[in-house]
Amino acid sequence: MTAASLQHEQHAQSLDPAAAQSAIEHAYEQGWTDGLPVVPATQDLVDRFLAAAGRPAGEVLSHLKQVDRTVTVELLAINAAMAGCRPEYFPVVLAAWEALAQERTTGGGGWQSTSGPAPLIIVNGPLRQELGFNSTGGVFGPGFRANATVARAIGLTVRNAYGIRPHELEQATQGLPGRWSICLAENEEESPWAPLAEDLGVSGNAVTSTLLRTSEFVDNRHTSDPEQLLADFADTIGRSGPWIFRNAGAGVVLCPEHANQLAQAGFSRADVAAWLAEHSGRTTGQLASVGKDRANENGVRFPGANGDNGDATDPDRFQRTIADPASMIVAVAGSRNAGISMVVRYFADWSGKPVAITTGTPQPTDTSPQKDDR
Repeated sequence: MTAASLQHEQHAQSLDPAAAQSAIEHAYEQGWTDGLPVVPATQDLVDRFLAAAGRPAGEVLSHLKQVDRTVTVELLAINAAMAGCRPEYFPVVLAAWEALAQERTTGGGGWQSTSGPAPLIIVNGPLRQELGFNSTGGVFGPGFRANATVARAIGLTVRNAYGIRPHELEQATQGLPGRWSICLAENEEESPWAPLAEDLGVSGNAVTSTLLRTSEFVDNRHTSDPEQLLADFADTIGRSGPWIFRNAGAGVVLCPEHANQLAQAGFSRADVAAWLAEHSGRTTGQLASVGKDRANENGVRFPGANGDNGDATDPDRFQRTIADPASMIVAVAGSRNAGISMVVRYFADWSGKPVAITTGTPQPTDTSPQKDDR
C-alpha cells in the first residue's frame, strides 16, 4: 500500500457517515435547503470563509426593506459553506452578492417576483482559472463545482437570510430552471475583445451580474455574413413575448465562433450592441396582433388603436425592443466548436457596474486525497 493510499484509507475511516446524514437531515428539518443536501456549516469552516475574504463578519452587505432583514458577511459565508463552496470561492460570492445588490430590482421586488428571475453571474480575471471556473463547453450547464456552488450560495442566502421561500414570500408563477445555477466565467482566452468587466471599468478579477427572466439559444452555423448572423439574434431579441413595458432588456453571451466572426468583420463589442438595439423589435401591426401595440404613461403595454405612445397609426412602424445599446451585456463564453450562442433577457434593467473581487488570507483547504471536483 502506498503512502497516499494509506492516507486516504485513514481519512475515510475517520469520517462518520451517520453523523453527516444526521446533519443533512437536520438542515432539511430547519428549512435551510433548496431541496438538495447542504454542507454542515461548522464554526471552523465559516471562519475559513471569513479569513478568505478578509472582511468583518458583522459588515452589512444589504438590507431588504420590505422584509426588514439584513445580509452580513457572516450570513453570506454560512450560506456559501452550506452551498458547497470552498473557502477560496467566498470572495467571488461576496463580489457576486455586491454586484446583485447594485441592481435596482434586487432592492425592490425582484427576489419575490412572479417571474422568479435567475441571477446571471459573469466572472472575469485570472481567478477564473485558479479556482476552476468553467468558461468553455457547457458553460450554462452543470458539472463544475465553482460555477455551481457560487450561484447556489446566492440562492441559499436569499432563502435563509431574507426568508424568501417558494410558496411563502417568493411568488414565482412558474419560475426558471436556472433560478440559482447561472454562474459562468468569460472565455477571455478565445474572446476577440477585452474582458467584459474591463470594458466596464474594472480590470482583473471582477464579477458582473443582473437578474434574468430567461435565456434563449441562437443556433446559426449557416452564414458567414455578419449582418445575417446579427439579424438572427435580433429576431430572437425582438419577439413579442417578453414585452411587458415600452422596451425590454436583453443581452447576448456569444460563443467564441460567433464573437470572432463578428470581430473579423470589424465589429467591436459596442458595435454589436448598437446593431442589435437598432434592429431588434416588431412592427406596430405585429404587436397589435398580440395586444401589445401601445404603452401607457407608466410604460406598460396594452392593446390600442394608436400605436406606442399614441403617436402613430401606421401598422408598419417599427418599434425597438432595446432602448439603449449601452444597456446590453455582450459577453463571450462557451467552446469554439459550433455557432451556438445565448440571448439573455433581463428581469428589468442592468446597472452595468462590475464589482472587483478582493481576497483576504485563506487558510489551507483539506489536502487529503480527493477526486477532481471542479
